[in-house]
Amino acid sequence: MKYKLKKWCVLLLTSIGILIFCFIIFLYMTNQNKSTVPANNQTTQQTQLPKPKKDELLTLVNYQNQIPDNWQVDLVQLNNGQSIDKRAYPDLQQMMDDARAQGLSPFICSSYRTQAKQQKLFNNEVMSYQKQSSSQEEAEEKASFWVARPGTSEHQMGLAVDIVATSHQLLDESQEKTAEQQWLIENCYKYGFILRYPNDKNQITKVGYEPWHYRYVGKEHAKTIMQEGICLEEYLDKYF
Repeated sequence: MKYKLKKWCVLLLTSIGILIFCFIIFLYMTNQNKSTVPANNQTTQQTQLPKPKKDELLTLVNYQNQIPDNWQVDLVQLNNGQSIDKRAYPDLQQMMDDARAQGLSPFICSSYRTQAKQQKLFNNEVMSYQKQSSSQEEAEEKASFWVARPGTSEHQMGLAVDIVATSHQLLDESQEKTAEQQWLIENCYKYGFILRYPNDKNQITKVGYEPWHYRYVGKEHAKTIMQEGICLEEYLDKYF
């Protein structure tokens, strides 16, 4: 009886030993498989990681993109009664101060607009085209090339300003020839602003050339956009 019990214990211990050995071999093979994953597979997994969250200052608002429903406007009032997003205010103030230090006289003629204000401006532009015998639909299409439809204007975001020369307050291409505008176009990126609607980007922006309309995107983004000679839409397509 004692011999049978002893034999049974030996068999049990042997079986346990075999199981433990098999488990160790399994763990070893598993680790080996993980370590031999091809480098290109690892790269693929890394490239599939989500891109970093886009800066809110780059929010695209244009003929295809309305202002987000959750967009919050936190304004600072300027000396002339205009207002701008508080994030853009310090750089805007510095840009204006530096321009004046160069003997220039820039004037902010438009900045933040309410929905009602934008609607009024758009309606007025539509009416001017209707007087030219355009249909309602055609008039609105033509008007939107110069005045954004309500809900699609950067002015409603609080991040856009229209700046003209004090001595030449005309919103047409002649504005480009003023000393104020030439300085702004060359230097605005240093303060986080971009010329939003360049003359050679009409087919992309669907907005006419406005050498007075500046959009705040932050210094880092503005530098790349201006140095590469691209518009905001192109920048977002390329980098985001």
